[in-house]
This record gives sequence, C-alpha cells and structure tokens, in this order.
Amino acid sequence: MSSELTQIADFTQLFVGDTPLIDTRAPIEFDQGAFPFTQSLPLMSDSERELIGTCYKNKGQEQAVALGHELVQGEIKQARLDTWLEFIKNNPNGALYCFRGGMRSQITQQWIYEASGINYPRIKGGYKALRRFLIDETDRIMNTITPIVIGGQTGCGKTLLLDTLKDTIDLEGLANHRGSAFGNTTTPQPTQINFENTLAIELIKKQACSHLVFEDEGSNVGTVHIPQCVQDKTSQAELILLKASVEERLKVSMDAYVINMQQDFITQDPINGFDNFANYWLRSLEKIQRRLGLERYQAMLKLVNGALECYKDQGEADGFYPVVEELLVGYYDPMYDYQIQKKMDRVVFKGSANEVLSYLNDRSIG
Repeated sequence: MSSELTQIADFTQLFVGDTPLIDTRAPIEFDQGAFPFTQSLPLMSDSERELIGTCYKNKGQEQAVALGHELVQGEIKQARLDTWLEFIKNNPNGALYCFRGGMRSQITQQWIYEASGINYPRIKGGYKALRRFLIDETDRIMNTITPIVIGGQTGCGKTLLLDTLKDTIDLEGLANHRGSAFGNTTTPQPTQINFENTLAIELIKKQACSHLVFEDEGSNVGTVHIPQCVQDKTSQAELILLKASVEERLKVSMDAYVINMQQDFITQDPINGFDNFANYWLRSLEKIQRRLGLERYQAMLKLVNGALECYKDQGEADGFYPVVEELLVGYYDPMYDYQIQKKMDRVVFKGSANEVLSYLNDRSIG
C-alpha cells in the first residue's frame, strides 16, 4: 500500500514554501543536521536503531524488520503515532522523510494512513536527496547570481546596513555568529550541515535577484565553514567599503558587544546572566591572547575586569569604552588595513551608510 501513497519530488517548492517536515530518523541523526521547519519525531529511538542495525548486519533485512516491529508495538507504537497525528493536525500541508526515503518513512506513512485515513506525503529519496539537492542548488545559484560584497572596519555597521536591504545573504545571521573572536551570541551556532542547508534555502528563495549583497567574510564564520563555491564567487566580486568614524564604530560596537550582549545574557538567565556575560568577555579576550602578546593581553585583561566590576556594581557600561576603542583601533584596524590592501583592485565605491545605500539604489540593487 505504501507505494501507492503520495511522494514529493518537487524540492524547490518544498523549501520556498517553508513546508513543515517530520524527520523520522533517530535523534542522533537529526542532531547532526536537518532542515528548517523540521521536527524530530522518530520511528525508532537511538538504542532501537542500534539494535536493529546490528540485527541487519548479522541476520539480514527480514529479521531486522521483524525486530523493528517487535520493538515498536503496543503503547510505544501508539505514543509515536499520537505525536505524528498531532503534528499533522497542526501542519496538514507538511510531509515526512527518513534517511533515504525507504522503509522508515514508508512504515510511518503507512501507519499514519491506517490510523487516520490521511495520505501524508513522504519525500522521495528522503534526507539524502534533499541534502544533495541543496548542495547542488548552492553551487548552481552562486554561478548564476552576481554578488556584491560590503566591507569595512570592525564596528562600521556592515550588518546594520545589510539589515536595511532585501536582496542580501546574511552569512553571519545564518551562522549565528558575528565573525570575530567576540562574535559568539548567547545561543549555540548551527551544525555545519544546518548552516549549509539554511544558506542554500536562502539562495533558492532569492535566486531571481540579479545581484545579492554579502558581507565581507573569511573562510569561516565562527565554527562554520562557508561553502567553497560561495567563497570563490564572493572573493572575486565587486567590493563596497563602508566608512565610519571611530566614534560611530565605538557606538555600534558598544551596543553589539556590551549593552545588547549583557541584556541578552540576563534575559536568557536572570540569575547567572551577568556571570555568563563576564565569562563571554574573558573567554573572547583569551582567544586573541597570542596575537596581542602577553603584555598587551594583561593590560587589556585588567581593563576588562575593571569594566566588568563597574558594570556589575553600578550598572554603568562606560568602563568598556576604552576596552572597545583599544580593540578597534589597536587590534582590529591593523589587521583590516593589511587585508584590505590585497582587495583594493575590487573596490568600486567607498562611503558612509547613506552614501552606500544611495549608490546601491542608483544601481537598482537592494
């Protein structure tokens, strides 16, 4: 019967429409990578999957299937059915998948149909086909669009500028990281696979744009690696340099790395939030200890500890101003100046945020 039930092969529409998905793979598989709008509602637990896998290797498919039905029956089967049916009730236009579109998704689809009469579609080829599709689409679309890259010194407001545009790919937003030693947020970064998947979906949704604006990045954003085809295309693209005064950059950086980060940590954990904020600053500073050199690091550490103490006791963030200014001017600017010299042949425009927006508007980009 499962062969007669609906399969979905139009993956573009699936992702453009943010289709809700049931992932019937084991939790350990889901944690390694999945797709947006997907919920892990496994047919088998990790331990059940392991037992069945061992059985399959030693005794073959028939015995493994029999063991699967033995492990997932009665109350266990009903509990899993209930979670699927609840999902379907809330997401009637969704679909389900397993790793290859094989037995796990077919059994799940069949059980759902038998219990409810609902022909809930499964993904043809499963997770593996979806993943291959997204990798191929990333490569194809990057070869069809024309990227424009926004560069500039740390704190000049590149991300804020990108936020005002529609035709952009926000790599840092997708990576949940601001791209520097201090770039962590209060929540973890996605897995490499999840980052690549969400990037691919963004590209699919925006592939009709003739130009897409990217922020100037290295090969990594925090712990995730930017796909090579994206690196290759953006590293050759036209470059716009966003200019801002030290005062403007200081304001942007204070907001991003001090005021807003402290508030985010407190919101996440009202009791331990400030301690977590302090640890974030101390750990981030430690990451650049070698580049700073011992003497500069110790001087910076003293400044940071003083700023943290003042912020905690008096609620005043002003102690961070000299810290942030020294990081911007004394640490990040020399590295930026060195790197940008290699890219000057690609620069097509320099200006303030308003001037850059006007330039992009004149070219009908954004």
